[in-house]
Amino acid sequence: MEKIEVGEIFTITDDDDIEQEVEVLAAINIEGTEYAAVAFVEDLQEETEEDIDIFFLRLDEDGDFTAIESDEEFDKVSAAFDEIMEDDEE
Repeated sequence: MEKIEVGEIFTITDDDDIEQEVEVLAAINIEGTEYAAVAFVEDLQEETEEDIDIFFLRLDEDGDFTAIESDEEFDKVSAAFDEIMEDDEE
């Protein structure tokens, strides 16, 4: 199983088949599943912290990133990342 490295940059393809580079801002393991909080590299270079869109991806069994499908899973992952971010600020 691959480990997600913070600071790693990789390319994803969006719904319109446009390739975008994203950077891993944080990684977390919840109940045996790896998740990454990522943001577009372009945004990180240009935007202030408040303007950056952060989104979450799940690492599947093949080591590929997939979107989080259910609201329930999204809420669980979002809450876990919020805790990490708060811990980092203290």
